[in-house]
Amino acid sequence: MKRIGKFLLSVALLCSLGGQKATMEPSSSLKVENVCTSVGSFSEECVTVDLQVRGKSAYLMDFDTETVMFSHNEEARLPIASMCKIMTLLLSMEAIDQGVLTMEEEICVSERAASMGGSQVFLETNGRYTVENLLKSIVVCSANDSCVAMAERLAGSEEIFVDQMNERAKALGASNTLFANCTGLPKEPQYSCAKDVAIMLKNLLKHEDYYRFGKIWMDKFQHPEGRFTEISNTNKLVRFYDGCDGGKTGFTGEAGFCLAATAKRKDLRVISVVIGEETSANRFEDVRTMFDYAFANYSNQLIAEVGIPLEQCVSVFGGKQKSVAVYPMRSVFALQQKGQDVSVKTEIILETVKAPIEKGEKVGELLVFRNGIEVDRIPLLAAEDVKRANFFDCLQEIAENWNKR
Repeated sequence: MKRIGKFLLSVALLCSLGGQKATMEPSSSLKVENVCTSVGSFSEECVTVDLQVRGKSAYLMDFDTETVMFSHNEEARLPIASMCKIMTLLLSMEAIDQGVLTMEEEICVSERAASMGGSQVFLETNGRYTVENLLKSIVVCSANDSCVAMAERLAGSEEIFVDQMNERAKALGASNTLFANCTGLPKEPQYSCAKDVAIMLKNLLKHEDYYRFGKIWMDKFQHPEGRFTEISNTNKLVRFYDGCDGGKTGFTGEAGFCLAATAKRKDLRVISVVIGEETSANRFEDVRTMFDYAFANYSNQLIAEVGIPLEQCVSVFGGKQKSVAVYPMRSVFALQQKGQDVSVKTEIILETVKAPIEKGEKVGELLVFRNGIEVDRIPLLAAEDVKRANFFDCLQEIAENWNKR
């Protein structure tokens, strides 16, 4: 009778664990350290290299870690002309992510938007254009009219949209940036800096839809009545530099020639920005020089890949299974620079959780340390659903454990 009583008590206790939603219990977390030695990781010495860039300001950084590879006068507040459109595009892409907008939606173009000067795709007043085509024209040929049409759709007016641009810049930590319009056409006060532009471009590049437009060299833009406008990419590097798949040019008499561009080779993606070049050729040559330097001297070591489960699993209490695989929310890299030895360590913190658990739910963290300093922290997500154990599941588990005695 005593054995039966203990058996039933065990069943009751085990089943009671399944009565709560998954909760994090730091006191019972598991820490696992992995050590990988990276040959040639980042050193502060790398930013002192003289690449003889001719612009007023320049910045070169790794996309994944934001490691600075080269900088010159990177926080100087300067006009950036059409590179302002990076923020216009970012807010548009984020609106699509949030369900506020779709690529298929048609926007009716106002008379004000159609009358914008400078770079344009010659939109028709009251014409209806898809969001996809408007965004393509902004990325490829820097269309001012399409920018205003998007701003009016998202905020009701360009003025309100500009307020949103400035709020987003502040949230990104772009403290040396102030927008006055969504196009970059001359208007005071309006400025940014090479470092801030790189940060804004990085966030735009997180949106996969961007690359569908950024890689286009030449295309036709169709108007509602069947008319076409030939468009070509203002960023010549997408055709003439191996790995370049995006960027944004800019030019006004005040700003000079500007360019923010990105390129990727193997696992290394970099971002390069120049402001205030004297000629268009100079901006492309200087960005090419920075790209060449980055790819010749750096590489990325993959530590963990998004969607790929790690070796470690997280323990689950009160579930139909005792553990669940985990994967990082995004890929994790360790930047390497030739000729320098730096120790890179990773620490995995797996929390004790209670069922039920949903696929994609946070159940731990992956910490990355370089030279003993934490440089990244990535959420670890459950790889599958784990349902709460019912009475019969608990009964079966207790019976199996009982028979092993």
